[in-house]
Formats: sequence, C-alpha cells, structure tokens
Amino acid sequence: FLFQLKAQAPGSAEELRCLQVINQQQEGSSLEELISNQSCLKLANTIKAYVATVTENVIRRSAVKEARRSYFNSSEGQVPPKTAGKPSAHLTLRPQTLAQDGNSKRFGNLSQSCRHAIARWEDSTIHSHLQNITYRDGRLRVNQGGKYYVYSQIYFRYPSDGASARVSVPQLVQCINWKTSYSQPILLLKGVGTKCWAPEADYGLHALYQGGLFELKAGDELFVSVSSLAIDYNDAAASYFGAFRLDL
Repeated sequence: FLFQLKAQAPGSAEELRCLQVINQQQEGSSLEELISNQSCLKLANTIKAYVATVTENVIRRSAVKEARRSYFNSSEGQVPPKTAGKPSAHLTLRPQTLAQDGNSKRFGNLSQSCRHAIARWEDSTIHSHLQNITYRDGRLRVNQGGKYYVYSQIYFRYPSDGASARVSVPQLVQCINWKTSYSQPILLLKGVGTKCWAPEADYGLHALYQGGLFELKAGDELFVSVSSLAIDYNDAAASYFGAFRLDL
C-alpha cells in the first residue's frame, strides 16, 4: 500500500524517507524517529485517516449487501411476502332464514336451548374484517394457536303474534361453540335472557353480549348458535361475532 502511495503521489525526499520509516514499523523498528519528526508524524496521521475512511466504506458496503441478502429471497430473487399480522376477526350478521334449521345438523349436536347455528356472516365489509383467521360457512378457523378473546353479540327482534304476544315469554339464548378434533362441539359461552314484552308492543328488542379468553390450537373452529333465528340483521353494529389473539 505504501509503495503504491509513493508511486502515485511523489513527494519530497523527506516524505519518502518518512514512508520508508513507516513501512519499516512492520519489522519492529523504533518509533523514536517517527515521533520526533513532525513531517513524518503528520504524514502518518494522514495515512491513518485514509485507512479509517476506506475501512468504514468497506464495512458500510458489506452491511448494505447483507441487508439486501436478508430482504430478498436468494434462491428466487424475489421480495418475500409480508408477515401476516396478529390473528383477528370481526364478523357482522347477514340475513338468516328458517331453511337454515336443517343445516344446523352439520355443526354437530347442539344444546336444545340454542340449537340454531348461524351460518351467514359478513367478513369483508366496512364493519368487518379477517386477518390470519379463516372464515367459512359460519365458522371461524384458527390458523395460529394461542390465547384468544372470543366474543359475540346478537340483537334479537321478536315480532308480535297477535293476541298470543300478550302471554308469550320468549327465552333468548346465545351460545359460542368450540369445534376441536373431537366429533362434537364444546360449549364455550352461553348467554340467557327471558323477556316479557308489553302487550301493546309490535315487537321486542334485546341484545345479548358475551366474551371470554380461551386457549385454542391451530385448526380449532368457533361458531355461534341461538335459540331462535328471529334476530335483527339490519344493524351491523348490533349483531357481530369475532376473536383475536392475545400475547400473554
């Protein structure tokens, strides 16, 4: 390096002699002459600063290459997909029909008090979303195991039925069910309300909310069932079903 510097930038005899002294330091010669000569000392500091600059540039280029290597897929030369966010889902109710009663059997043996499974939810509207959780035919499927807060609210709307409405006492039941590798679903949460509507009311309204924290495994499924499909579906803010993972 020193000989290249000497060839590229010819200087005075004093500078050349300083280069020779500096070069001989590799052989363990004394530093007395270098320290006592201000010209040699100044030249040595200049070389030191140059070496430091070159070293810094080499390290910086090496760091940039390493960052690019980790960001790009070295085998395919493509940017890897973004990491999925924390699992979460919030669904809103869609219109339910009495024809679903027969379909509830495919959800398994459900409690008689809430034997009507809700199979229609919205998952891609302004009020709903899915992130790293799968939705299909009324079920939320967990892709990553962990502790999940599971919740639901159903907004019941019972129309009056003439004179019988004066004596009817509808039982409102909402259940959140957990489907594992076992053949039958497990009841996680159950909310109950019994209401007696005023005789002059055209219909009765009542909302049931429930939520809880549960340990779920990948592949587990969740769904909601109710005591009656006479529920209101016009208000996306009133009837919903969701879950999200907590890092505890």
